[in-house]
Amino acid sequence: MTDLKFEDCLTRLEQIVSALEAGNLPLEESLKVFEEGITLARHCARYLDDAERRIDILVKDEGGATVSKPFVFETEDEA
Repeated sequence: MTDLKFEDCLTRLEQIVSALEAGNLPLEESLKVFEEGITLARHCARYLDDAERRIDILVKDEGGATVSKPFVFETEDEA
């Protein structure tokens, strides 16, 4: 599970949600994919938490204090 990319996990999670919402799976299969979905959701949450920590590190000033700066999207022409 640790080698899965965030986007792959999210795609599979969306598939699971669609399958469960359709209501066509037998109970045992529903439980199996639900468990997989919970695992994937937790993996995605950990990935996002790690990304947030990395961003916090990147936005610290010279004194080590985290500074809040608004995100400004730059197009390739502006960069």
